[in-house]
Amino acid sequence: DADDDEDGGDANDIENDGGMSIWGTIRPRITSLREAMNRHLADASRGELLRDGLRIAIVGRPNAGKSSLLNLLAGRDAAIVSSSPGTTRDVVEVMLDLGGVRCTILDTAGVREEKEEGVNEIEVEGMKRARRAAKDAHIIVGVVDATDFDRGLEAVKELIHGNDSEFEGELKNGNVIYVLNKLDLVERQGDQSMSELSDSVTFGISCQTSEGVDGFLSSLTSQALSLVSGSDDGTDSTMNPRLLTVEGTEGAVITRARHRRHVEEAADALERFEQLSGQGYMVLDMAAEELRLAASELGRITGAIDVEDVLDVLFADFCIGK
Repeated sequence: DADDDEDGGDANDIENDGGMSIWGTIRPRITSLREAMNRHLADASRGELLRDGLRIAIVGRPNAGKSSLLNLLAGRDAAIVSSSPGTTRDVVEVMLDLGGVRCTILDTAGVREEKEEGVNEIEVEGMKRARRAAKDAHIIVGVVDATDFDRGLEAVKELIHGNDSEFEGELKNGNVIYVLNKLDLVERQGDQSMSELSDSVTFGISCQTSEGVDGFLSSLTSQALSLVSGSDDGTDSTMNPRLLTVEGTEGAVITRARHRRHVEEAADALERFEQLSGQGYMVLDMAAEELRLAASELGRITGAIDVEDVLDVLFADFCIGK
């Protein structure tokens, strides 16, 4: 009878403490693990950016010096440079390493009013592709001809914002750098043009003499590093992005969308476990199932998968006959 009373007392204790005696120190550790996962997930996809690289679009009016700037950055004649407007029709891509970050530099067709003289349907298509490239870019470099400042600035702003409110919202992060080119062809009069862009990151350069290009390249590198590191200013251009980790965590960042999806599922399962683990002995099996689901999701990242998963992929992706 004493044993029965003792067993009954233990059962009552289990019910009264909400099931905490069952999990002991497990629940606080699970909470800590879930919070670490959420910190990884809140990295603004920096891991994917580090793995896939950044896209940097150079945009502006025809003959603003976009292709010349691309050639300077690439250190070779990657794009054709001509005084004739509309020379670049398609998007020219060049791969660069900026501070250890892989970047794709996109030279786009010049944008201008379709009603302007000399504009044909091929150039119009090029301008459409330029807008798409700018919309998909992580950083936009707006090149403005210093000898045609007003029209050049208007063209860049129209391309960036236009009438697409969704696109405008995506660019509120300020990842736009204005480059005032051809300074060697204008007289400096108090830098009035630069003052009109005082609220933006702006550089005055000359692709002909290379004046100001080094400062622009340094800023562009810092901007790229800030996107993959999560720093606000990106001023530390010496940091190695391969060593970056999420603040408050240890280990590698999430570099694949599939991994991110599995971590999200695992974190959700752990959150459900936390809720169930405080509801007493009757939901013990349900709480344990959530732990199993979380472990299964993480196993899909580490490679701990079962035969059924392999068969699912084989039959989904390959044509297997009888």
